[in-house]
Amino acid sequence: MGTPPWDLLRTRARTAGPTGGRTACGSRLPALVVSPSGTLTGLNAAAARLLPAAAPGARLDAVAPAWLAAAHRRLADPRDGPGAGPPRGAVAGRSFEARPARTGDGRILWWLSDDTARRRAVEALERAEAELERSETALERARADLGDQRERTAFLARTSEALATVLNAERCTELIARLAADHLADGAVVIAATGGRDHRVAHAAGRDAGHGRADGDPRQVPGLSEALSGFPPGPSRRVDSAALPCWAVPPGFAGPAGEALITPLPGHGLCSGALILLRSADRAPLTEDDEVLVRLFAARAGAALAAARAYAEQAAVSATLMREMLPPRLRPVRGVDFAGGYRAGRRTERVGGDFYDVHPGNAAGGETLAVLGDVCGKGLEAAVLTGKIRTTLQALLPMAGDHARVLRLLNGVLLDGPDTSFATLVLASVVRRGRRAHLRLTSAGHPPPLVVRADGTVQETRTRGTLVGVLDEIETESAEVELAPGETCLLFSDGITEARGGPLGGAMFGVERLAAALRACAGMPAEAVVEHVQMLAAQWVGEHPHDDMAVVAVTSPPLASGACAPQRPQDGGVP
Repeated sequence: MGTPPWDLLRTRARTAGPTGGRTACGSRLPALVVSPSGTLTGLNAAAARLLPAAAPGARLDAVAPAWLAAAHRRLADPRDGPGAGPPRGAVAGRSFEARPARTGDGRILWWLSDDTARRRAVEALERAEAELERSETALERARADLGDQRERTAFLARTSEALATVLNAERCTELIARLAADHLADGAVVIAATGGRDHRVAHAAGRDAGHGRADGDPRQVPGLSEALSGFPPGPSRRVDSAALPCWAVPPGFAGPAGEALITPLPGHGLCSGALILLRSADRAPLTEDDEVLVRLFAARAGAALAAARAYAEQAAVSATLMREMLPPRLRPVRGVDFAGGYRAGRRTERVGGDFYDVHPGNAAGGETLAVLGDVCGKGLEAAVLTGKIRTTLQALLPMAGDHARVLRLLNGVLLDGPDTSFATLVLASVVRRGRRAHLRLTSAGHPPPLVVRADGTVQETRTRGTLVGVLDEIETESAEVELAPGETCLLFSDGITEARGGPLGGAMFGVERLAAALRACAGMPAEAVVEHVQMLAAQWVGEHPHDDMAVVAVTSPPLASGACAPQRPQDGGVP
């Protein structure tokens, strides 16, 4: 019968087994001896515990797992090539690796090594590597999304900064079209909402940009009329670019066009316009993220366009009011020269609390009424009160012959106002009598005018009175002055005399310096007197803050050489 299988194992164990110094019978590793035909000829105790049905004489494929039987057949048949690595499989819920060794009589000894822990560790490592790979992919995707988000945020920030510096509505629409064409699409058209049928458009594509008009009804474009009239703004709408009229496609757009997106431009409580974006057919269509970016851009663009329009409207209103509130340019009236000068206390303002007017009498040879005043307050509020007083005095011109009555009526108007408002005034009724100019002066809380005689003497007129807008009853005292040819009467506000400056910056200009300045003006024309006084006052204050300054010069013009009577143009008054 030959050598018993376990004797064979004992004699060959050291060379056949992987255990180094342990015999096959005493090995902790399960061991099976199998004939080339697949019959089990021997096994150790560890193998018997692992494979309870295994016994000598049994078929291997009947008592062992299929993977081990298949590995034995491949190894026993010389025609089959070796497998890729040691055979491995599951036995009784655990993972084993089989190692073969040939005996001297042709049988094969199979050692089964339990690698469950190692396999589980390898599988866990593979799962961890796969999870790590997925995490890295997600991280790369997140980094890409974060990069896109940062780029979009930077674009929106640049957009807000660029649009915030443009207050001209036409330039604003062109800038919106340019930004949209450069960063959101290949071409863009901005249609401004005007509330009428005449719509202005701005377009941009490539290097071309410009303005034009919508030569057609916006209702011809699907979704455009809704975008121009709806508030709150509706969603964006994709349309076929072939449905767009010529004016809705930028002249510089290189077709063929792909899709078009119409987005409203929301303003402050109303719609500012609409934005049409066009992409070339060879570019990918706009994604949902792209549409979100377009809506964010449209919100900033609409707000900027609304602000530009509001500024334009405000500027137009301010310009209209300014024309009415600015001091007029004075001209000679019936043989008497008038000149005025005004300097606002704040560099950013053109009007303030000082004012002057000259009102020619209606009748030929009638008196001309000159008024110079100073209202309480500064800036726009003072300018509004100034306009109120000037309008009231305009209405009281038929009573200009009675200064006291005019001032009492004006005082009543100011007392009836909703706010505390008062002013100081000086009235001067001027008429030419022969070679002289006759003046009747009345002050209402205002500095008395100064008179410059032909010899350079400066005199203060004796007129006094209470300011208007405070007391129920006011008192006034008028004075009469005659000006010989070349003599001037100067009306001025306290912004001149109370201007602080000088070498140390704190001294007032004062009446004495003003009188000294006027002494040098003897015989000068009215405009020269005003310019001289303004120049000295401005030099005195320098860069220091100061109140509004107003002056009016009333001059009896000097006689022409050899003339017996004044030859002056009979101008009808001020423009």
